[in-house]
Formats: sequence, structure tokens, C-alpha cells
Amino acid sequence: MPRPEKSGTDLEPRPPTGAGRWSALSRRFAALGGWLARLAEAGTAGYPPETKRRLMILNMIAYLIVVTTAIYALQQTLLDYDRYWPIIYINLAIVVVMLAVPFMHRFGAVAAALLMLVTECAALLAFTSFLGRTAGIHLQYFVVAAAAFVVYGLNRMWLIIPSIMAAGVLHLASWFWYPDSAAAIPADQDVLDSMYIQATVTTFGLIAASVYYAFRLAENAKAETDALLRNILPDTIVERLKAKPAEPVADTFHEASILFADISGFVPLARRLGAGETVSLLNTLVTMFDGLAERHGVEKIKTIGDAYMVASGIPDPQPDFALRLARMALSMQEAVRELRAETGYEIDMRMGLATGPVMAGVIGRQKFSYDIWGDAVNLAARLESASVPGRIHICPASREKLAGHFEVEPRGTIEIKGVGEQSTWFLLAPRNAAEGPGELEQKTAGERSGRVSGLRPSPE
Repeated sequence: MPRPEKSGTDLEPRPPTGAGRWSALSRRFAALGGWLARLAEAGTAGYPPETKRRLMILNMIAYLIVVTTAIYALQQTLLDYDRYWPIIYINLAIVVVMLAVPFMHRFGAVAAALLMLVTECAALLAFTSFLGRTAGIHLQYFVVAAAAFVVYGLNRMWLIIPSIMAAGVLHLASWFWYPDSAAAIPADQDVLDSMYIQATVTTFGLIAASVYYAFRLAENAKAETDALLRNILPDTIVERLKAKPAEPVADTFHEASILFADISGFVPLARRLGAGETVSLLNTLVTMFDGLAERHGVEKIKTIGDAYMVASGIPDPQPDFALRLARMALSMQEAVRELRAETGYEIDMRMGLATGPVMAGVIGRQKFSYDIWGDAVNLAARLESASVPGRIHICPASREKLAGHFEVEPRGTIEIKGVGEQSTWFLLAPRNAAEGPGELEQKTAGERSGRVSGLRPSPE
């Protein structure tokens, strides 16, 4: 059956809707952003990230100078070409030199910066010689005092100090050598006033931008350092170190709970999986455990190979420290069971949980860490070694703290190295649903599968 022909109205393009116009505008902005990024990165390939960032800033400064200088040249051409032609051609020469800045990076990390400062200093002296000091162009030498730190980098004082001194000498020379009576081009007062205003605005703007950039770098570095410290140390310890950096961090806690967890049969599993999948598996597990530690309000101490160590009640004492760690241990077992079901890997964890006095502090100067010591720490490690895969082995003090909240199963009396014979128990489950971990049960299937991305299910 033949299709009906479209009418002329149907063939006319429909105007884009509001969403269509916004999408088209977004694509244009994205294209412009990509184009500007390529311009900023011109000539910076192969440099370290910190140097590359500085060279990208140089490129953007050069492009800004190109635009403003071209505008000045156009203004002077329209104003009076016959009178201002020397200044016009100097401006055009500056445009050419600044366009060459990205190509100068191939000659070294400071080649472009030297070219920019020498060109600008020479041009300012030439402009002042033509127009006299009333035009205020020599004010822009002050910019060098701030910009030199930005364009060279703080570690090149051997270039920064001579550049600042040269700019200061040229500023004074411009003032004393070129009074209005010595100006090569007689300019109207309104023109000189306009140039003075432009020079002042440019000087203040560039100095403000340089200072802002310096403080922004300092603030970013401070924020990065702070974030790194808080990834390594507890927040309260970071604040103490910042307040009194020379004072050692050493504390004693009369009661805290410690948990050691270790993957049973990890060595043969790692040998079978290979390095890539082993690291991926450990990263998945540790990431899951870190999230659980944050949710339960306990403190991760460290990982040693396939062992995970976490504590509760330090560095901030809490009345329910033992309950928190018990819930954490049950959540970890639940997480391991889910991961085993999703991947097919035969993984299980032995756990030991002990309660007692603990000492804690920051040790080391390089790669320092927040660590804990004491009888409870040693006991938790011994309980983990004597535990059973899939079980949480607890001491009498922990059982006493958890009584009434969690079900336990007697393990009996066992010999514990360094302690002697002691009755121990296995932690089973909460006595009521309110005490349950409940963390992983709330996750959707999509969230759980995303957690183990990169791990291949074990072949049957």
C-alpha cells in the first residue's frame, strides 16, 4: 500500500523546543570548553603535572595579553594612526611574541616566562618613551613583583629576584628619563588620562590575580594535606597534631574493644587467582569494611596483607563501644557471605574480638601511623588465630559487655598463648532485630553488584 505523501507543512523544519535549544547550547559550550582546554595545554605535553599547570597558566596569560593588546592597537589606529603608529606596531609585535609563548615551552620550563617578562618590560619602556610618564604605563612594572612568582615558580628565586630588581630599576628609569617634556609623541590630555586609567586597572587586576592564585595554591595544598591526614589518622588526632605539632600523641584507654579479622585460606586462593584479581578482591573487601566502620562509628587501625584490624572506644571513648564493634563484626561476616555468593570464591573470615585496656599513639616520622598496643590487642590477635572460619571468637570481658544484647555460644576452655587457659565464646547474632547490623540488607541488588565490579565469578 503506498504511503501518503507529506504535505508541505509536514516537510518544514520544526523550531527546536526549549529542551532542544538548551541541549544545543550545552553542546556549543562543551565544544568551546574543549577548544579552550586544548589552547591552554598547547606545548605542555611531557611536563610533570605541577609544571604543566604553571605552563597552562602562562599560556592563558599570553592569550589574555594578545586580546587586550590587539584591542589597544585597534583603539589607537582608529584614534590617530599617523600620530600613534609606533605604538601600534609595538603592540602588534607584542601580539606576535605572545602567540609564540606555547612554542617556547619546548626549550624549557622557563623559556616562555623569560620571553614574556623581557618583552613586556622592554615594551613598557618603549611606550613610556613615546608618551611620557603621565600616561602611567610604567605603573605596570609593579606587576612583575607579583607575577614573577607565578610565571617562574617559587623554587626559582635566582630568576625571581633579578626580574623584580630589573622591573624596579626600569620603573624608576621611566619616571626620571621620560617626563612629559621628553615624550616623543605629543598626546592630548584626555588620551593620557585614559591611558593612565587603563594602566591602573591593568596593574591592580594583574597583581590581585597573582596574589589570589598564590593564596589559592596555598589553600589547595592545605586542603589536600588535611584530607590526606584524615585518611591516615582519626579526625581528633589530626586536630591535636595541628594544634600542637611538636607534642607526641600518646593515650591510655581503660577499656576498648579490638577486632582482628583474617581471610582463611587466602594464600592458596591468591596463588590461583593471580596478582590482578587478588588485589581486586582485597580492594573490594577492604572498601566494604571501611564503609562499615564508618557506619558503625568504629576506628579502622590498619590492614596487614589479608588481615583487617579495627577498634572501638578509641580515640573517642563511647559508652556502647563493645556493641558497636560486635555489630561491625557481624556486618563484616555478612559482607563476606554476600561476596562469596556473588563471585563463587571460597572466602571466609576468622575473627577475634577482645576488650580491655589499650594504649594508642602516633608513631614514626615517615609514613607515620596511629597504632594501638596492650593486652587486649594481643588477646584479640590470639583469639583470631584460634577461631574458626566464619566465626567471631570473643573473650570473657567482651561477653560480659555484650550480655543481654547478643546471642553467644560457648567455645569452652582453650589454651591461649601468653594468657593461659581461658573460657571463650562465639558471637552469634543479636537478641533482637534492633541490634542487628542491617547495613547490607538495605542495599539494592545493583549497589551490591557494583561493589564487586572487576571480579570474575569463579567457574563452576
